[in-house]
Amino acid sequence: MSVPDSAPSKVLMQGAGSKGLLVDATGRKKTKSIFVMDSDHVVISALSIETELARIEENDDDASEG
Repeated sequence: MSVPDSAPSKVLMQGAGSKGLLVDATGRKKTKSIFVMDSDHVVISALSIETELARIEENDDDASEG
């Protein structure tokens, strides 16, 4: 796991940004998590990875109930 402030993370975000593949979901807050999607998009978020995963699981549970 890479820290968002590390050099490799910054290079990843800059590369995605130059290709138009960076999705900034931070709301101008500090980046706490980075997701690399199957589509090569890079999503940065101000939420922790634990919070993001909990929300994904909640959405999966809601979708399976409907």
